[in-house]
Amino acid sequence: QVQLVESGGGLVQAGGSLRLSCVASGRTFSTYTMGWFRQAPGKEREFVAAISWNGGSTYYADSVKGRFTIFRVNAKNTVYLQMNSLKPGDTAVYYCARKYGSAGEASGYDYWGQGTQVTVSS
Repeated sequence: QVQLVESGGGLVQAGGSLRLSCVASGRTFSTYTMGWFRQAPGKEREFVAAISWNGGSTYYADSVKGRFTIFRVNAKNTVYLQMNSLKPGDTAVYYCARKYGSAGEASGYDYWGQGTQVTVSS
């Protein structure tokens, strides 16, 4: 059973930065795609960013492109989401997830973390 545990969320003012972390259990972390998603109150969960197994390919939602960076350290079984220039519209619960398959597709994720709250004040 794979476990994903997010951390790093919190309250930040608009224009500020946060770095989210997601640590995965198991020995096969380096073989699968990792993604970050978010869900704001009253809205559906949406794709934020994804990274291929070796970090060679990354994908972003248009709403975060240029502000967020996804990267991974396979030796630490960890994927990160560096979030800069945060806006109130980024307020949501952020989830990491994993899958086998292309990082360029937002579907197919089979294991999810419990989420971490990010709140951006204006």
